[in-house]
Amino acid sequence: MTPAQLDTPAYVVDCAALERNLAILDDVRQRTGCRILLALKAFSMYETFPLLRRGLDGCCASSLHEARLAREEFGGEVHVHGAAFSDADMAELSGLADHITFNSFAQWERYRALPRVAGTQRTVACGLRINPEHSEGATPLYDPCAPGSRLGIRRAAFAGRDLTGLSGLHCHNLCEHNADAFERTLQAIEQRFGDLLPHFSWFNFGGGHHITRPDYDLDLLCRTIAGFRARHAGEIYLEPGEAVALNAGTLATTVLDVVTSDIPIAILDASCTCHMPDVLEMPYRPRVFRDPAWNGTAHPGPQADRGAAAGEKPHVYRLAGPSCLAGDVIGEYAFDRPLTPGDRLVFEDMAIYTMVKNSTFNGIRLPDIVVRELDGRLRVVRRFGYEDFKMRLS
Repeated sequence: MTPAQLDTPAYVVDCAALERNLAILDDVRQRTGCRILLALKAFSMYETFPLLRRGLDGCCASSLHEARLAREEFGGEVHVHGAAFSDADMAELSGLADHITFNSFAQWERYRALPRVAGTQRTVACGLRINPEHSEGATPLYDPCAPGSRLGIRRAAFAGRDLTGLSGLHCHNLCEHNADAFERTLQAIEQRFGDLLPHFSWFNFGGGHHITRPDYDLDLLCRTIAGFRARHAGEIYLEPGEAVALNAGTLATTVLDVVTSDIPIAILDASCTCHMPDVLEMPYRPRVFRDPAWNGTAHPGPQADRGAAAGEKPHVYRLAGPSCLAGDVIGEYAFDRPLTPGDRLVFEDMAIYTMVKNSTFNGIRLPDIVVRELDGRLRVVRRFGYEDFKMRLS
């Protein structure tokens, strides 16, 4: 299939971009001896798992269903953490997970003695998630260490606790951060939990490490991991989600109409609230381009008309979705030439937190999922329709 034949909206994931990210992650593994897991909460496109498993050690899951997907489709290690588990969850997770991390002592004490956790057929390594009480996040919605957070156990709660049966600690407090934030986080952990660290044999330092970003300080990351391993013997895990598929996918859309308000508004066949909800939740301004020569890669070509800030180019439009939500607006962009119905606009960095979070609000069709193979061919992996909308209802 050629790009011109591509139906929109469509997520297009570029395997060459994934492969570039994997090379960086594998270099970190080789330099530090750490193990790196795919965080399914960010990217769960299992069509790409045969490629991803070449450079990753397994997956981390935040629910029973993610754990099943990891075990059935990825293989390798399966690590699970959740804010809380039910009895039904635990009955199945013990047959799926290699590591289970509990978010409270109450949950650990509830399940520690049950055969389905201890495992008669599988040995499950159990750990606790800690809250280092050290915040690096700028957006409270994404900050596990924000005041009142329900995530992680604070140091004071460890007083007088029996740690028998626990082999690991988990911490996650980063979101799109560079290595300096990780270095400060480890300092906070050692300051608050240092006396407890010798008890544990594995440490999971979560996600939010933007390892594959061009300005990421890989040397500092590797020095920080090596330093911690020298001070505290044990296996170290990282579980980036965004870094695995960062800048590896696009969302191809078509302009349906241009209406006049205070400024011209281009209504697209892709919805912000349905198909790229993080743009509203984070919030952030995605990059966008128009390029008749686009061949499905994750980046625009040299002749692309890149969306710019108002005033930087002559033709300014508000880009919006087709839903009834008044705030279904992506942002305001300026282009070299006017937009007209039928134009294709391509949004960058749309592999992560899109497919995993999209919805059929208003009955709007989910985008196709397309893979750009390493040889440049485009292949439709999944096409959605009415039944996918109906099956969510009753």
